[in-house]
Amino acid sequence: MNGLEELTIWKGRPSQWLNFGTFLLCLIFGILILPLFYGLWRYLVIRTWSFEITTERVKLKRGVFSVQMDELELYRVKDIRLLQPLLLRIVGLSTIVLITSDKSTPTLIIPAIANGNYLREKFRMAVDQRRDIKGVKERDFE
Repeated sequence: MNGLEELTIWKGRPSQWLNFGTFLLCLIFGILILPLFYGLWRYLVIRTWSFEITTERVKLKRGVFSVQMDELELYRVKDIRLLQPLLLRIVGLSTIVLITSDKSTPTLIIPAIANGNYLREKFRMAVDQRRDIKGVKERDFE
């Protein structure tokens, strides 16, 4: 990588396991029409939510009818956390939380993804590499 070409490190979307509770309630109250529409809506919300991590930035795209796209420069990532709540851990999923110095996106959550620990490590290396290329040093002032 020469620092000029932006390459995709990971591309994916959250798992539908985020909707487990909603789908369970829809199953229980399936005789009613409203829960079924709500369950379909929640499915579409997760289905249209995608992330792309490149060698330069994180791209977030979401929206069923209206689409919103956000980008976060990798060199702005200050901390990377890996969360594994019990339900997600049982099914082999994790949530990655990025703490950033970006004004519009101080915290970015990438929920319910497979191979979270592997992705967190790839993320950390990409952030360090991008900071070296840009010549950026992170400093905290208290």
